[in-house]
Formats: sequence, structure tokens, C-alpha cells
Amino acid sequence: MFPDFLRLLLFLNLTTYLSFGQQNYKQQLPGTEKSIAMLFIPGGTFTMGSAPTEKGHFADEGPQHQVIIDPFWMAEFETTWDLYTLFMERTIDKYQIYSSLANEVDLEVDAISGATTPYTDMSFGMGTDGYPAICMTQLAAIKFCEWLSAMTGNFYRLPTEAEWEYACRAGTSSAYSFGETSENLSEYAWFKDNSDDTYQKVGLKKPNQWGLFDMHGNVSEWTLDAYEIKAYRIRKKNNNDNPYIVPTKIYPRVVRGGSWMDRASRLRSATRRGSSKKWKQRDPQIPKSLWWHTDAPFVGFRIVRPAKPPKIEIQKKYWNYSTN
Repeated sequence: MFPDFLRLLLFLNLTTYLSFGQQNYKQQLPGTEKSIAMLFIPGGTFTMGSAPTEKGHFADEGPQHQVIIDPFWMAEFETTWDLYTLFMERTIDKYQIYSSLANEVDLEVDAISGATTPYTDMSFGMGTDGYPAICMTQLAAIKFCEWLSAMTGNFYRLPTEAEWEYACRAGTSSAYSFGETSENLSEYAWFKDNSDDTYQKVGLKKPNQWGLFDMHGNVSEWTLDAYEIKAYRIRKKNNNDNPYIVPTKIYPRVVRGGSWMDRASRLRSATRRGSSKKWKQRDPQIPKSLWWHTDAPFVGFRIVRPAKPPKIEIQKKYWNYSTN
């Protein structure tokens, strides 16, 4: 039998976890007035991919298959330059929170590699204050997540490809989260037809049913997965409980959502794209940068936090890929 005070403590901890697990929250960045709005995404099962009859369907989106996703939080908005610059400059590292038993992560922020300052303006004059950060490699996006985890004590990472599509669909099975056709796409997304050849500030269009902004368009978003053109054929025969294709080489890796440069069909919930060496084509450095894609002004990212954080050794696997 537990003493009464221990039973009370256990009860309070459990109820706090359960209530928090169903709530949205804002992650404050230590030493700043900036925060990241995180929305709770309930777990569930969904049909991943698109049918051959869907307008704009590509072969790599099939066959459709059932996937199970555990609950997680996802950032309401794409990561902006305001936040990403803090990671590049590293001036707030001294404000890292104290280590605590309540922390999901116990990591020295000084040990985390930071993105080098780019040789040119990677926003290409399109705007920085409130605009999505772009042109970073997947490695840079991963290291941002590791840095944020160390700074806050909460475990953050990029979404898997399956988590991303699940969150984008927000309970729908149509081509877009708002319907089967692109007729109303301009209400939800920035894309080739309405972007005026530039990305836009985050959160200006309508969100999807789960409150996530810019899941269609504005900038494409990094996921954790390696890109395999036949991935769904392989996956349909295997366990589809929180699937994730671990990368074994630098290219290609999956980005999702389409961008301000893309036509409407590229913004569908199921559309996939693999990264390419060509995204560094104009990088004059030798060797080419680990941190920047000079020719990918259409790529950014947003973060997630699993409702059940993984063990420390698993956390490191999400952050430290020798093949990056």
C-alpha cells in the first residue's frame, strides 16, 4: 500500500498529464518574449495516399493504405525567421532551463551544432518578420528541433511523413482538407496563382479543421522520412503503426504540402516530393554547405512533440543522422 501522500501525488500527476494531453499550449523560448503555439492532434487511423481517380494523382501516392498515428502536438504555424534566427545566432543559449525530473530532455545546449550564417540573404528579400524560414537543409531543421528541446526540456522533432499527412487531412479523405477540388484553394493557401511570386507571412489564410495554418502551400515542409517512390507498395504489406522510413543517405528525403511556387495539384494532402542535390546547385562553397539549400526557396518546416516522449536513446536517433 502507498502512503496517502504518495497516492495523492500520483493522482495529481496523472490528472495533470491527462488534462494537459488534451490541450493546446504555447512553448515559451527562454530569455525571449517569443513562443510557439502548439496544437494537440488526437491519435487515430486514416487512409494515407490518394486513389488513382483523384485529380492530380501521382504514382508515388499509392496504393492507399491504413495507418495508425499516436497523438502529438504540432506547431500551429510554419517556423518563422524570427525563431530560426535565434537558433542561428545562439545568443539565448545562456537562458537554457534548469535540469529537472519533469523534463523530457536532459541535454546541454552547448553541445548542439548550430547552422552557419549563410553567405547571402536566404530570404532573398521576400521578408523575415513573421515570414517562414526557408532554404535550410533537413539537417538544419533537425538541429533546430534538438536545440529547442535542450532549451525547453520538452522533446521536439520533425513530423514523420505519415504524421504530416494525418495532420494536414484533419479527419478528411478528400484531395484537400477543405474539399475535393481546388475551387476554394485561394482561401486556404498561397500557391502559384495567388502568391505574387513570393512567400507570405504565416497564418494569413484559413486553417484546416484542426487549426493548422498553411498546411497547403506557402512553403513545403520537411518531414523525417527518406523518399521512396514505391514506399506505399512496401508499406501496405507491413506494420503501419506510426510508420517511418529511416534515411540511409542524404538524398532524397520527403517534403510535403507544396509551396508558393507550385500549381494547385501539388498542394493536395497526399502530394509527396523528394529533395535533390540540385537544391544546392548555386552554392559556391567547397564542400557545399551542410546547412543551406541555395536553390530551395520553397522549403521550410514545422515542429511536432509526441504526447508520449521517447526514451533518450531514441530521441538521439531522431536528431543525429550520420548521413545528413
